[in-house]
Amino acid sequence: MPEYLETEQGRRIAYSKHEGKSPTVVFLGGFKSDMEGSKATYLEDWARRNGQSYLRFDYSGHGQSSGSFTDGCIGDWTEDSEAALRALTEGPLVLIGSSMGGWILLLLAKRLAERIVGALTIAAAPDFTQDSMWPSLSEKQQDEIMTKGVTLLPSEYGDPYPITRKLIEDGKNHLVLQEPLRVKFPVRMLQGSLDSSVSRATALNMFDHFEAADLQLNLIKGGDHSLSTFDCLEIIKKSLHDLLNVADASIEEF
Repeated sequence: MPEYLETEQGRRIAYSKHEGKSPTVVFLGGFKSDMEGSKATYLEDWARRNGQSYLRFDYSGHGQSSGSFTDGCIGDWTEDSEAALRALTEGPLVLIGSSMGGWILLLLAKRLAERIVGALTIAAAPDFTQDSMWPSLSEKQQDEIMTKGVTLLPSEYGDPYPITRKLIEDGKNHLVLQEPLRVKFPVRMLQGSLDSSVSRATALNMFDHFEAADLQLNLIKGGDHSLSTFDCLEIIKKSLHDLLNVADASIEEF
């Protein structure tokens, strides 16, 4: 059973926390996903076996947290994430951002820069509402969003995704690829070669925007957007292990 955090914004955030050694590894999920997904739970199992501090949680309107999905947006979900990190963790952090979670990771990197000692992105989708989602919509869908406030977008993962005007307009206020991404911590990026949701061009654009002394992009042959097969999960684990080894050198500063 999850525990719950009440935020200053009045949202009830479901979370699972495992206490262990520093740094705390935090999993940031994707758009309309939840903390019971295969990557989030696989990494928690790994953290428990290795005595690593680990946190996973649901954004508002996702999973077991309060609120409706259609009421949320990037700004709200970043607020949820910042509230969870400030209230539930101490000391250095290693952030893992999956899909939309990669965008939220980059926003948190500005707000919590002094605590982050490493970042791992998995099929990161920064600025997706502006760069890929809106241009991919038909004129009819765009008109529905602007006049009715929502349109339904087919999804290969199940029920259609409701795309709201709030999501699109709020996304414009949180773009991160308009300027260099200057970070002092090591970054590992994973991208599947067969990802139909986030293009290689997006990964390369993000790679080019980063200004980091230690930055690696790993293109996984045959990997899809979820990167949730056993082989892909093993690659994620190895990437995290490498990142933690590098981050250990920074922890002494805390």
